[in-house]
Amino acid sequence: MDKYVCTVCGYIYDPEIGDSEAGIEPGTPFEKLPDDWICPECGAGKDAFEKV
Repeated sequence: MDKYVCTVCGYIYDPEIGDSEAGIEPGTPFEKLPDDWICPECGAGKDAFEKV
């Protein structure tokens, strides 16, 4: 699964880890994140992320 980086703050979404604070289970690919998911570091939307 691909990792994605926030172009605003540099946070890397790793699908193997997920985002426990937002209730995203490990193993969730970036494409399956809810449309309203935001970067846990800076609050940017999914459109601010690029594939690493």
